[in-house]
This record gives sequence, C-alpha cells and structure tokens, in this order.
Amino acid sequence: LVGKTTESPDPHMEMDEIFEINLGYFAKEATFTQKIKVLSASDFTVNMTIDGQACYDADGKCVMIEGENTFSVKGFKATKPVVKEVVTEKENAQTEVNEVNEQNNETSETVVNKVDVKPVIINNTDNNSVKTENETAGNDGIWTLFFIAMGLGFLGLLTPCVFPMIPMTVNFFMMSSSGKRGQAIAKALVFGVSILVLYTSVGAVVSLTGADPDVAAQISTNGIVNLVFFALFVVFAASFFGMFEIGLPASWGNKADQQVDRGGMVSAFFMALTTVLVSFSCTGPFVGTILIEAAGGAVIKPLMGMFGFGLGFAIPFTLLALFPQSLKSLPKSGGWLNVVKVVFGFVILAFSMKFLNTTAGQYGWTFLSRDVFIAIWIVIFGTLGLYLLGKIKLPHDSDMPHVGVPRLVMAMVVFSFVVYMIPGMFGAPLRVLGAFLPSETTHSFDINAMLRDNTGSGNAHSVKQNTLCDTDIKHADRFHVPYGLQAYYDYEQGMACAKKQNKPVFLDFTGIGCANCKEMEQKVWSDERVLKRLREEFIIISLYCDVQEKLPESEWITAPDGKVKKTIGKVNSSIRLQKFGANSQPYYVVTDTNGNALNTPTGYNLNIEEYIAFLDAGINAFKK
Repeated sequence: LVGKTTESPDPHMEMDEIFEINLGYFAKEATFTQKIKVLSASDFTVNMTIDGQACYDADGKCVMIEGENTFSVKGFKATKPVVKEVVTEKENAQTEVNEVNEQNNETSETVVNKVDVKPVIINNTDNNSVKTENETAGNDGIWTLFFIAMGLGFLGLLTPCVFPMIPMTVNFFMMSSSGKRGQAIAKALVFGVSILVLYTSVGAVVSLTGADPDVAAQISTNGIVNLVFFALFVVFAASFFGMFEIGLPASWGNKADQQVDRGGMVSAFFMALTTVLVSFSCTGPFVGTILIEAAGGAVIKPLMGMFGFGLGFAIPFTLLALFPQSLKSLPKSGGWLNVVKVVFGFVILAFSMKFLNTTAGQYGWTFLSRDVFIAIWIVIFGTLGLYLLGKIKLPHDSDMPHVGVPRLVMAMVVFSFVVYMIPGMFGAPLRVLGAFLPSETTHSFDINAMLRDNTGSGNAHSVKQNTLCDTDIKHADRFHVPYGLQAYYDYEQGMACAKKQNKPVFLDFTGIGCANCKEMEQKVWSDERVLKRLREEFIIISLYCDVQEKLPESEWITAPDGKVKKTIGKVNSSIRLQKFGANSQPYYVVTDTNGNALNTPTGYNLNIEEYIAFLDAGINAFKK
C-alpha cells in the first residue's frame, strides 16, 4: 500500500444528538481510493473489504455492511497498464479499477467507486427491501428548513423594526402610482420579488463560500465557532430587551432611501432594499438562526432557507400593496410590538444555550451538566412568564394598567413549560427536549439512579431484580445496559443462565455506533412499564454487532458460507442472521431457553404500547 485510503467527497460531519459526538457519513455515493505499488511480475488479484453501517430514516433500521474479501478484482503487472471495469453483483456494487503505470516508481491506483449498497432487511415474517439513502436522504430536512424559515419570515413582520413600515410602504406604492391600479400592482410585485431576491442572495453567498463540507461543518460542530455564536445570540437578546440597538450603518439605509425618489420600477427595488436594511436589527437573529441550521455542506440548504425566509417576509407586504383596503383590519402599532420583541429576546437567549452546550461537549467542560442547563432554562422561561404578567418592566415598555387575555394565555403556556421542565432537574428524561439538552450521563443529581440502587425503599423502581447466574460476566468491562438493568453480553453464557433459571430470554441486538438503538433505550426502555418487565421477567442478552474486537480462537465460529467469524461484532451478527434471518439493528427477540423465537421479533419502534405488547406476547408464549 502507498499511503492511506482517501475518501471523496469529504464525509459530512454532524453533531449527533444521541451520542453527542461528531459523526461523519456519506450520502448517495462515495469514492475510496488506494494507491498500491505493484511488486508482482505477473497478473494478480486484489481483495478488498468494506466495513460500515447504513441507516435509513424511513423505518429506523441500521444495517451492518461487513465481510472479508468483499470485492475481488483483477490486477495487472506494472508493464501492462490498462483501464478495467468490474461489476460485483454479490454486493450490488460497482467497482472501477484504474491501473496506472508510473514511469519511475511503478504504482497502481485502485478505486472502489460509487459503492451503492442496497441491503435487504430480512426477518422471519417478511422479506422487504428498504429504501436506500439515495432515495430518502436530505429531502425531508430541506423542506422542513424551508417551512421553518418561511414561518420565521412571517414572525419577522411582528417586530418594532418592521411592522410600522407596512402602512408606510403600502402608502408609498399607492402615492407613486398616481392612482393607476396596473402600475401599483406591478410595483408591488417588483417590491416583493426584490425582497425575495435580496434574502436568497444571502443564502447564495453562504452556499458559494461555505459549501465545502469541512468549512460548513465548523459552523455546526466547532467549539470556538459555537462559542462565538453563543456570544452573538446573547448580544442580540440584550438588544431585544432594549439594552441597546443593533443595526447596519445608517448611511446604507439613507443611500438606498435616496434612490427611492427616482421613481419607476427601480424605486420599488430600492424600497425593498431600504426595508431589508432597516429591518436588520430585528430580522438579524432569524437570518442567523436559519444560516446556522442550514450549515452542513449542502449547497441547496442555505438557498432554500433564505428563499423561505424571504418568501414569508415578502408575501404580506406584497398582498397589502395589492389590496390596500386590508390595512384597515391590521392592528395599530404600539407597545404590543415591543412585547413581541422582548419575547423573541427570551427565546433567542434560551436558544443560545444550545451553542454553549456544543462547545462544552467539544472541550469536555463539566460545568454545564444536564441539570444546570435545565435550571437555566427554567429561570429564563420563568422570567418570561413574569414579564408577560407585567411583574417585570423593561426599557421601551408601555404602561400596562391590566394584563390582556392574550398575554395571560401566553404566560400560562410558558409556566406550563416551566413546570414540565422541573422534573428534569431530578432525572426525568424530558424526551421532547432531548435534541437540546446535554446527555443524561452528565446529570449531577439523578434521583432515578438513586432509587434503582435503593432496592428496599418500596418505590416504583424497587421491583424484583433478576439475579444473574455468574459473577464473571464476559465483556462486562466493555459493555453495559442502561437504567441499572443486568445483562449478559455473550450468547452462550446468557443462554446457560436462562436454562438454569428457566426464564425467557430477551435478545437485544445492538451496536455501539447504532444511534437508533440508543434512541430506543432513551425513549422506550425508560418507560417504567418496559423496565419492570425487563427487570422481572427476562434474562437479558445484549449482543453488540459492530465491535471489531478480536475474540480468542476458541470462540470463533464458521458461518454457513464457510467464512470464519473472529470478532465480537461478526460473531453476534452471524448469530442474528443464522437464527433469525435478520441483518439490521436494533433487533429484539424473545426466545425460549433453546434460543427459539417465541413471537415475532421487532426492531426500531418508538410506540411504547406496541413494544409492551411485544414483550407481553413473548412472556405469555413462554408460560404456555
């Protein structure tokens, strides 16, 4: 081998919400290139192996891509340079081999190109092909961003910088068109399209300057960059509270406004430019949020995000210019606009904590534990509730003789959210906020763990706990199951205990790198009814299918295809495939003491009731 294998394009890096680490992945296709120095005087064979994992958003399944000598391609001696294409049907992959004869240091370049693995998910009930990532990746995320951005565009109108401009802008179109309805409509449309173009142009600039995955990934994962964004959002929040004003240089707006007087369709464009510049102090945080969320190396995301924001921002202006009589139904500008701005300030301040959390995770800072983060959010939103009730007054607020019904309802919603977060201080999972909060492992005070350890207190967690048959559990130093559950991590050892105790087996095919497995544990296993069944009824055997740690030779197994499985992951994957015909994880099977499935196995399914039904069906089948 000459050098290391190179990858193209660079993998997309993203902070994973479950693992809270940077993960890299490819979508659609990737090229892996390895240079070799040809030493053979005759033709030869190059054997290559691909190990990896494919996960599908459509059904939450993850499939291991593994195998020894996955690809076998023909190589040629250095004196015979050719270009040859080989199609390997076994793995449904195209392999292109490009042999290059260099004059002085004869080297060849082997390229495994466009690896298009389309695995079939098989279990003992059906055989279904799963959509490849080519078909499912990216589209939902882009459209979600578009509609969120469009909603932020609408919200941007309800700020003190923008809302008062609506009647002035509409009046400008009516006055400048001298009563000519057709000209007024044309100018209104030019105005709306110009706003759309201006905001989309910002997205285009970001796409052109930050489309490289390595550059864009810095925005979403780099600790220093996230710390800068945290500081910026705190500054924006302070501005929204009325501490000071943030805006672009006044000269920019003045120059654009001077061009409005020229008349014609050009004036509509400069009116749009003036609107965008003047509104920056209120729309800046929205635009910044969209661009941050759009970061990740895809050119289309910043474009779609800013297009959505511009569309949401421009549509109301344009419609009111087309139908000026609708202005009569709009509320008058007043103190309520500042209330909206302050509310946005609280939300922005809370959102800033997400960036600080990312930085803390990158640098291993321990001060921002899960309970501290939740405490800060409780204080932020509790203060917002008091503000809405008029107990706190900020600069630019009008006198409020009484609390209106809308403010009262908003305060009730905010305080309900605060009450929801309080149990999180003591270990409650708060699944709705999982994407924002630090890991549960950072909790400095987890009452659930304390209750699990106190088996004599008579609480909900102090249920009967299965006792394992062995004190020396294989691989217990490497693996663990959550919530104080006890498990085996070796199939044979676990089965032996199940026979000894005459209990059904809960087989958990999982993986260290399986995000969907961890999500099942966080959102389904955490339910007390599920935990009760796992504790009392089963011998749990948790088998990791993605660990490449080599086993002692005595524990190697030979698969039906004749290949010897030597690692923990490949042995466990082979057990899953041979016994249950499945190659995805998470995969859960309830078996008898001989390893026979008692009911239909299940996989990724966040429906707790269905998961409980699956466990109960296995328990009842064993008892029968």
